[in-house]
Amino acid sequence: MTGPKTPQKRAQARRNAILDAAVTLLEEGGFPAVTHRAVAARAGLPLAATTYYFASRDDLVAHAFTRLVGHELAALHAILDAPGPLPDRLTAILTQDRARQLGLWELYVHAGRDPALQAIARTWTDGCDAALTTALHRDGHPHAPADVRFLATLLNGLWIETTVEARPITAARATLTRALHALTLKSPP
Repeated sequence: MTGPKTPQKRAQARRNAILDAAVTLLEEGGFPAVTHRAVAARAGLPLAATTYYFASRDDLVAHAFTRLVGHELAALHAILDAPGPLPDRLTAILTQDRARQLGLWELYVHAGRDPALQAIARTWTDGCDAALTTALHRDGHPHAPADVRFLATLLNGLWIETTVEARPITAARATLTRALHALTLKSPP
Protein backbone atom coordinates (compact mmCIF):
# COMPACT_ATOMS: atom_id res chain seq x y z
CA MET A 1 0.00 0.00 0.00
CA THR A 2 1.89 3.04 -1.24
CA GLY A 3 -0.89 5.57 -1.83
CA PRO A 4 -0.89 7.96 1.15
CA LYS A 5 2.80 7.52 1.97
CA THR A 6 4.10 8.33 -1.49
CA PRO A 7 3.78 12.13 -1.15
CA GLN A 8 5.38 11.96 2.31
CA LYS A 9 8.26 9.88 1.01
CA ARG A 10 8.72 12.25 -1.91
CA ALA A 11 8.67 15.24 0.44
CA GLN A 12 11.25 13.62 2.72
CA ALA A 13 13.44 12.76 -0.27
CA ARG A 14 13.28 16.40 -1.46
CA ARG A 15 14.09 17.70 2.02
CA ASN A 16 17.03 15.27 2.27
CA ALA A 17 18.28 16.34 -1.18
CA ILE A 18 18.17 19.97 -0.07
CA LEU A 19 20.08 19.22 3.14
CA ASP A 20 22.64 17.09 1.31
CA ALA A 21 23.15 19.91 -1.18
CA ALA A 22 23.56 22.44 1.64
CA VAL A 23 26.14 20.24 3.38
CA THR A 24 28.05 19.81 0.11
CA LEU A 25 28.05 23.56 -0.44
CA LEU A 26 29.26 24.12 3.12
CA GLU A 27 32.13 21.74 2.41
CA GLU A 28 32.98 23.34 -0.91
CA GLY A 29 32.59 27.02 -0.19
CA GLY A 30 31.80 27.50 3.45
CA PHE A 31 29.00 29.47 5.03
CA PRO A 32 28.69 32.11 2.26
CA ALA A 33 28.13 29.40 -0.38
CA VAL A 34 24.85 28.29 1.17
CA THR A 35 22.07 30.30 -0.42
CA HIS A 36 18.58 29.10 -1.29
CA ARG A 37 19.38 29.55 -4.99
CA ALA A 38 22.67 27.61 -4.84
CA VAL A 39 21.15 24.82 -2.74
CA ALA A 40 18.18 24.45 -5.08
CA ALA A 41 20.48 24.29 -8.11
CA ARG A 42 22.75 21.73 -6.43
CA ALA A 43 19.75 19.61 -5.37
CA GLY A 44 18.22 19.83 -8.84
CA LEU A 45 15.01 21.30 -7.43
CA PRO A 46 13.11 24.50 -8.04
CA LEU A 47 14.03 27.46 -5.83
CA ALA A 48 10.59 27.38 -4.25
CA ALA A 49 11.35 23.94 -2.80
CA THR A 50 14.08 25.31 -0.52
CA THR A 51 11.83 28.04 0.86
CA TYR A 52 8.98 25.56 1.26
CA TYR A 53 11.02 23.28 3.52
CA PHE A 54 13.21 25.94 5.18
CA ALA A 55 11.71 29.33 6.03
CA SER A 56 15.01 31.19 5.97
CA ARG A 57 18.66 30.78 5.11
CA ASP A 58 19.43 30.62 8.82
CA ASP A 59 16.95 27.75 9.21
CA LEU A 60 18.52 25.92 6.28
CA VAL A 61 22.06 26.43 7.63
CA ALA A 62 21.03 25.25 11.12
CA HIS A 63 19.55 22.05 9.71
CA ALA A 64 22.59 21.50 7.49
CA PHE A 65 24.90 22.05 10.48
CA THR A 66 22.86 19.54 12.48
CA ARG A 67 23.22 17.02 9.68
CA LEU A 68 26.95 17.68 9.36
CA VAL A 69 27.45 17.26 13.12
CA GLY A 70 25.52 13.98 13.02
CA HIS A 71 27.72 12.66 10.20
CA GLU A 72 30.87 13.79 11.97
CA LEU A 73 29.91 12.23 15.29
CA ALA A 74 29.13 8.94 13.54
CA ALA A 75 32.54 9.06 11.81
CA LEU A 76 34.23 9.91 15.11
CA HIS A 77 32.62 6.95 16.86
CA ALA A 78 33.59 4.62 14.02
CA ILE A 79 37.22 5.73 14.23
CA LEU A 80 37.40 5.52 18.02
CA ASP A 81 35.62 2.14 18.08
CA ALA A 82 38.09 0.62 15.61
CA PRO A 83 40.90 -1.64 16.79
CA GLY A 84 44.40 -0.33 17.30
CA PRO A 85 46.32 1.91 19.68
CA LEU A 86 44.40 4.95 20.89
CA PRO A 87 47.02 7.46 19.65
CA ASP A 88 46.62 6.00 16.15
CA ARG A 89 42.84 6.25 16.33
CA LEU A 90 42.97 9.82 17.63
CA THR A 91 45.41 10.75 14.88
CA ALA A 92 43.08 9.19 12.30
CA ILE A 93 40.42 11.69 13.36
CA LEU A 94 42.71 14.47 12.21
CA THR A 95 43.05 13.04 8.71
CA GLN A 96 39.38 12.93 7.74
CA ASP A 97 38.00 14.67 4.65
CA ARG A 98 39.50 18.18 4.69
CA ALA A 99 36.62 19.91 2.89
CA ARG A 100 34.09 18.42 5.31
CA GLN A 101 36.23 19.47 8.27
CA LEU A 102 36.54 23.04 6.98
CA GLY A 103 32.75 23.26 6.70
CA LEU A 104 32.28 21.88 10.19
CA TRP A 105 34.82 24.13 11.86
CA GLU A 106 33.63 27.21 9.98
CA LEU A 107 30.10 26.67 11.23
CA TYR A 108 31.36 25.88 14.71
CA VAL A 109 33.15 29.25 14.85
CA HIS A 110 30.17 31.00 13.25
CA ALA A 111 28.02 29.63 16.09
CA GLY A 112 29.82 32.09 18.36
CA ARG A 113 27.94 34.87 16.56
CA ASP A 114 24.68 33.01 16.00
CA PRO A 115 22.79 31.87 19.11
CA ALA A 116 20.63 29.55 17.00
CA LEU A 117 23.73 27.52 16.10
CA GLN A 118 25.18 27.41 19.62
CA ALA A 119 23.04 24.47 20.73
CA ILE A 120 24.19 22.53 17.66
CA ALA A 121 27.82 23.39 18.49
CA ARG A 122 27.24 22.13 22.04
CA THR A 123 25.86 18.89 20.63
CA TRP A 124 29.12 18.52 18.70
CA THR A 125 31.27 19.23 21.77
CA ASP A 126 29.24 16.97 24.07
CA GLY A 127 29.24 14.20 21.46
CA CYS A 128 33.02 14.42 21.09
CA ASP A 129 33.44 14.29 24.86
CA ALA A 130 31.19 11.22 25.09
CA ALA A 131 33.11 9.43 22.33
CA LEU A 132 36.45 10.24 23.98
CA THR A 133 35.16 9.10 27.37
CA THR A 134 34.16 5.76 25.89
CA ALA A 135 37.50 5.37 24.11
CA LEU A 136 39.53 6.25 27.22
CA HIS A 137 37.52 3.82 29.32
CA ARG A 138 37.79 1.05 26.72
CA ASP A 139 41.56 1.45 26.52
CA GLY A 140 42.07 1.56 30.28
CA HIS A 141 43.17 5.20 30.56
CA PRO A 142 42.18 6.67 33.92
CA HIS A 143 40.16 9.81 33.39
CA ALA A 144 37.97 12.35 35.09
CA PRO A 145 35.68 14.79 33.25
CA ALA A 146 38.47 17.40 33.33
CA ASP A 147 40.81 14.89 31.64
CA VAL A 148 38.28 14.33 28.87
CA ARG A 149 37.94 18.11 28.36
CA PHE A 150 41.74 18.42 28.33
CA LEU A 151 42.09 15.73 25.68
CA ALA A 152 39.14 17.06 23.64
CA THR A 153 40.55 20.59 23.71
CA LEU A 154 43.98 19.35 22.66
CA LEU A 155 42.46 17.19 19.91
CA ASN A 156 40.33 20.09 18.64
CA GLY A 157 43.34 22.41 18.50
CA LEU A 158 45.36 19.84 16.60
CA TRP A 159 42.37 19.14 14.36
CA ILE A 160 42.03 22.80 13.43
CA GLU A 161 45.78 23.16 12.82
CA THR A 162 45.85 20.03 10.68
CA THR A 163 42.78 21.10 8.71
CA VAL A 164 43.64 24.76 8.24
CA GLU A 165 47.44 24.72 8.13
CA ALA A 166 48.12 21.22 6.77
CA ARG A 167 50.60 20.55 9.57
CA PRO A 168 52.44 17.21 9.60
CA ILE A 169 50.40 14.48 11.25
CA THR A 170 53.47 12.98 12.94
CA ALA A 171 53.79 15.99 15.25
CA ALA A 172 50.11 15.72 16.17
CA ARG A 173 50.46 12.01 16.92
CA ALA A 174 53.45 12.68 19.19
CA THR A 175 51.46 15.35 21.06
CA LEU A 176 48.46 13.06 21.52
CA THR A 177 50.70 10.21 22.70
CA ARG A 178 52.30 12.51 25.26
CA ALA A 179 48.89 13.67 26.52
CA LEU A 180 47.64 10.10 26.93
CA HIS A 181 50.86 9.20 28.75
CA ALA A 182 50.36 12.15 31.10
CA LEU A 183 46.78 11.06 31.81
CA THR A 184 47.96 7.54 32.60
CA LEU A 185 50.65 8.80 35.01
CA LYS A 186 48.55 11.29 36.91
CA SER A 187 47.44 10.46 40.42
CA PRO A 188 43.79 9.60 40.88
CA PRO A 189 41.64 12.59 41.89
